[in-house]
Amino acid sequence: MTLNVCKQAVRVKGGGVKVTRPKTETSIRRISLSQETIDVLKAEHAKHPELEIMFPSPKTLGMYYPDSVTAIHNKILKSAGLPHIRLHDLRHTFATLALQNGVDVKTVSSILGHYDAGFTLRTYTHVTTKMQEEAAATMGKLIGANV
Repeated sequence: MTLNVCKQAVRVKGGGVKVTRPKTETSIRRISLSQETIDVLKAEHAKHPELEIMFPSPKTLGMYYPDSVTAIHNKILKSAGLPHIRLHDLRHTFATLALQNGVDVKTVSSILGHYDAGFTLRTYTHVTTKMQEEAAATMGKLIGANV
């Protein structure tokens, strides 16, 4: 099953939230979801099947304001005793973990909605450098064992 990313919610001057197209064409994409993720989303949707919004605000049953999502995120971090991290840092964490665990850069790039894999490589150079060092060590062992 896939998730279609074709809309974004943006804050409107004077208050409110508006749904628009993502800012770039590459931001419009399909992302494959694991069965575990689908199960979690189905369970969440079952809590409020009459609503179109997957994660509604408990106050309005509508979309959260972007600032509210940030505030909730910060509250969760604080209550868990964790240091502050930006929501955007979660994208970096995903990309870093995916690359470190063998997901190819082209796939990571398309999931993130990057224009090209080169941008992803430049952004996550620290990960790919480490991976290259590990590859060199692996190949050194292989060559050393067969010499």
